[in-house]
Amino acid sequence: MPAVVVQDLVKTFRVAERRPGLLGAMKGLFHREYHTVRALDGVGFSLQPGELVGYIGPNGAGKSTTVKVLAGILVPDSGRCEVLGQVPWQERVRHVRNIGVVFGQRTQLWWDLPVIESFDLLRDIYAVPQVQYAATRDELVALLGLGPLLDTPVRQLSLGQRMRCDIVASLLHRPALLFLDEPTIGLDAVSKLAVRDFLLRLQREQGVTTILTTHDMDDIEALCTRVILINHGSIAFDGTLEALRGRVTQERYLTVEFADGGAWRDEPDVTVVRSNGQRYTLSFDPRQIAAADLIARIAARYPVRDLLVENPPIETIIARLYDEDQP
Repeated sequence: MPAVVVQDLVKTFRVAERRPGLLGAMKGLFHREYHTVRALDGVGFSLQPGELVGYIGPNGAGKSTTVKVLAGILVPDSGRCEVLGQVPWQERVRHVRNIGVVFGQRTQLWWDLPVIESFDLLRDIYAVPQVQYAATRDELVALLGLGPLLDTPVRQLSLGQRMRCDIVASLLHRPALLFLDEPTIGLDAVSKLAVRDFLLRLQREQGVTTILTTHDMDDIEALCTRVILINHGSIAFDGTLEALRGRVTQERYLTVEFADGGAWRDEPDVTVVRSNGQRYTLSFDPRQIAAADLIARIAARYPVRDLLVENPPIETIIARLYDEDQP
């Protein structure tokens, strides 16, 4: 049975239009004009238990609206939505006991209280048995290295520290479904790796279904095997990262670092993407020339210190797909 089922989901908002200038503002007091924004336009997908899915799209695409519907915060105009067998906005009390939510720009912790007291309050709110709470809290605190922060007021935490605390707070009641909105925002490189390892372990060991919305494509590549792309309120792509790359381009990159004395000359079947001193990144289509043949040709013609074959950055792929999907 799917953990999440969404079919033909539609959500519109009525937005007031404001005319420019003082006269326009005065007219708006007596006669206001509106236009309708179609935030979700027939969205549909399903998630199996234990999936970790990247839900991505440009700003204003409908990501947050989708998450708010799934969390029971918004009621759609039409369509079907079931999360863990429940309709979120009809069974909110039961529903929220089974989900955890982390919003990168907001916190569920109490600003002036020490972190540990916020955790204790959340235990009371969710009525988690004390023994289960203590075991879950201690495990999560150890995994994310939060021990030294437990007695610190939330307002004194850095953004990265608060994000790690918010992740723990969202999991204290052991939800079956986790919504993560920009969970690594503000984290340094070491903390990002720790959070990614933690999320992979959470999925592997506890089978928590996770929906990740982020603009950090490194998170998507590190965590997600499946990506759902939403744009203009509709699903533009749903599949694997490999399929996403193949839909946009077959291009591969060859990064070459020349030894002293090496100087690049124009070569057939190859385009220079960027260069920095003796280091060149070359673009090629493996359908026209195999990577092994290209490497052999360059190694025979130039003094080479190092070589690396890789896919184009996922940010490049996503940006091209956005451009293709423009109205």
